[in-house]
Amino acid sequence: MKNLVSHLSVVAIAAMICACGGTKDTNTDSSTASPSAEAVVPESYDPARGEGKFNAGNVAIGAKLDRAMAIAGEAVAGTKCTACHKTSDEKLVGPGWKGVTTRHLPEWIMNFITNPDPMINKDPVVQAQLELCLVRMPNQSLTDEEARQVVEFMRKNDGVK
Repeated sequence: MKNLVSHLSVVAIAAMICACGGTKDTNTDSSTASPSAEAVVPESYDPARGEGKFNAGNVAIGAKLDRAMAIAGEAVAGTKCTACHKTSDEKLVGPGWKGVTTRHLPEWIMNFITNPDPMINKDPVVQAQLELCLVRMPNQSLTDEEARQVVEFMRKNDGVK
């Protein structure tokens, strides 16, 4: 009986690790696969904006919090994000979210959460986080609207009223 419980515990732990680790992209070359590889940021990459379709022109953030959007974002985060991220500054699997909207522009956040792999491969800030967390953020297939809602929830978490 002890042997069965031990075996099932090992299987459960392995399943949890695999669930948070995402899938391996078979299209990456060996120069981007290692988290300790030296970052080579292409000249066309804007580290303030990230890599993706969002920019200051198509991401409209008001000075005041959109409460309905923040509530929707909290629901999305509860489903897709909080297994790996805390809303405090404490690291879980990934870094904590406290202060993220003060450190990054909304378009950077939206590009990262909708398009993590290219940013992991190019962005020195993300690569530094990967060195600490040791797990690549999996693509959660967020829609544009869900990404915007999550950003609004992050703003609420950072004290925007």
